[in-house]
Amino acid sequence: MVTNVDPRSCKPKPPWLGGRVRAMGAALCILVIAVALTRLTRAYGAEALPNQRQMGVKYSPLAQINGQTIGDLQLAWEYHTGEVNHMRNVLDAFEDEPSLIEGNLVVCTTSRRLIALDPASGQQRWIYDPKQVSAGMRKCRGISAWTDSAASADSMCKTRIFLGTVDYRLIAVDAKTGMPCPDFGDHGEVRMPKSKPEIFAGEVSAGSRPAIVNGVVVVGSSVADDQRFDAPSGRVLAFDARTGKPLWEFDPLPRTPSDPAMATWLKGTVGEEGAGNVWSEMAVDDDLDLVYLPTSSPSVDFYGGLRPGANEYADSIVALKGSTGQVVWHFQFTHHNLWDYDTPSQPLLIDLPYNGKTVPALVQTLKTGMIFVFDRRTGDPLVPYVERPVPQQGAAPGEWLSPTQPFPVGMPLLAPQSLTPDDAWGFTFIDRRMCRKRIADLNYGPIYTPPSEKGTVLVPGAAGGPNWGGGAYDPASHLMVVPSNRVAMIVTLVPRSQVTLSKDQVIETGAPMMFPSAGTPYVTKIEPLLSPLGTPCIAPPWAELTAVDLVSGSIRWQVPLGSIDKLAHLPFSWELGTPGAGGPLVTAGGLVFIGYTLDNEFRAFDLRTGETVWKTQLPAAGMATPVSFEVNGEQFVVLTAGGHSMYGSTKGDSVMAFKLKRQVAANQ
Repeated sequence: MVTNVDPRSCKPKPPWLGGRVRAMGAALCILVIAVALTRLTRAYGAEALPNQRQMGVKYSPLAQINGQTIGDLQLAWEYHTGEVNHMRNVLDAFEDEPSLIEGNLVVCTTSRRLIALDPASGQQRWIYDPKQVSAGMRKCRGISAWTDSAASADSMCKTRIFLGTVDYRLIAVDAKTGMPCPDFGDHGEVRMPKSKPEIFAGEVSAGSRPAIVNGVVVVGSSVADDQRFDAPSGRVLAFDARTGKPLWEFDPLPRTPSDPAMATWLKGTVGEEGAGNVWSEMAVDDDLDLVYLPTSSPSVDFYGGLRPGANEYADSIVALKGSTGQVVWHFQFTHHNLWDYDTPSQPLLIDLPYNGKTVPALVQTLKTGMIFVFDRRTGDPLVPYVERPVPQQGAAPGEWLSPTQPFPVGMPLLAPQSLTPDDAWGFTFIDRRMCRKRIADLNYGPIYTPPSEKGTVLVPGAAGGPNWGGGAYDPASHLMVVPSNRVAMIVTLVPRSQVTLSKDQVIETGAPMMFPSAGTPYVTKIEPLLSPLGTPCIAPPWAELTAVDLVSGSIRWQVPLGSIDKLAHLPFSWELGTPGAGGPLVTAGGLVFIGYTLDNEFRAFDLRTGETVWKTQLPAAGMATPVSFEVNGEQFVVLTAGGHSMYGSTKGDSVMAFKLKRQVAANQ
């Protein structure tokens, strides 16, 4: 039965804008394209295959919905999961990208229940409930599917779904029925070991889609940010996809003197530090037997005086052998991270024209707004980079700073790289003047200006630039389309003796957030850079959608993403951009679909020009990544619309499916 929870009574809270105002060669080319489309069709066709989505390209080869037919796109069905959370001290976000597996459209809810729907009608077929513990974070960034080629066609769990849970279990269920796989682990689950006891439930969890490389399931983790210096390890664990037997593990923080990365830890050892975890999605190249890990910061995010050195393999892309866990190559994007500039998104694995050849490439977007491109076989850069000096003044006492950071040369930037008093912005001269004074009172400068006791302007902010939604890639035009946030933040290191922490802190980007960072001299305070009137001190747009030509390294188009009319209670649309979350979907129909924004709109853009060609109102913010598939000759586009508590968005529980009017689809 389809549930009947109506999220439309939820009221948006515009924290980031709000405050008191809220008013604010031809043949070769054909061959290259054909090869690329063939590979992508295998991964993104009408039925989910074992390697679905693991290339990270967010591309659909379906073209029934295109620039000529988009005007006839309409709602096909809507399903309600029944999970709408309004607790202010819980981080709640409906971020799942539904998966078409064995004829079922499988949705992972915020409580990580799996719900199988009829993809054509939205009717519920089965539900699997992992019965996980209650924790302060409710989200699921996807599931994985694997087909056992050695199993008979009618055997249970020939195709199985893998799900990670907030209490750090790996679960395998039959894709057709939702029943646990009896031959996997203990009655269908493996309780993954934590490196040390948690200080609260969910401190270590498995929230993103597991990677599967040649029958090996690789699982990353979320380790709660800025709680303690002696945080749990962010190690990556690997298991046999049939049996659940542990195969190998990899810790992004080197633990043995023989590891070459240990040379970048100047204490000569990694002590109590933890994290460095892979909270985002990994990418997989089965042919190379490689799994690519986007790693994050060691503990804690904004103070590194207790972990001097560049801190490899943290804040890197790390390519491991899927069969053994051996490091094949790695590259660190941020040395000695002090800005929460994790590697936030699944890398894109594409075939890229390069010097007259087609090279298997890896493209990584970052919170910094930078784009790096590598030969994914070897790690050799396809876009050159340079180590440039970065600011060395204003850091907290005892801090260690990297003298340089890597900057790509030949790729555009997707976020502002500095903010000074002269750059201050406001709707009026009053708030502009207030912003100018606010910035002048802080430690400000170009990107990588260190956090300080005085307070430091963080631009790009900790939410990006681009974030976990990453980019989508069109193999015909070689365009990568990426959403990015553009609101600056302030990070302040408050001496521990000067602050009392609340146990019931609200986690939202529109207000100051305090993190204990236990074991360090400081409590971390993070807040958006707003005028006293509540408007951003950085010029709009406050979010953008950008199309980058990855061959020429140029921006094809760039448009504001989102209108402030609902947030500011305006009677007209004003496309100044709204910060958000989620990713885009590119289709062979020449369209880009994306939710992302705080205005609750679901939009389609012309891939060639960036023009908005269609939009519709959602019951809640669509802060996820759309997916497209074909059923009975009709193309569907599906997006979850449940919002994100941290952004103060409208909340809901909807799964929304769109298709063309039947007569139009029949003529395609």
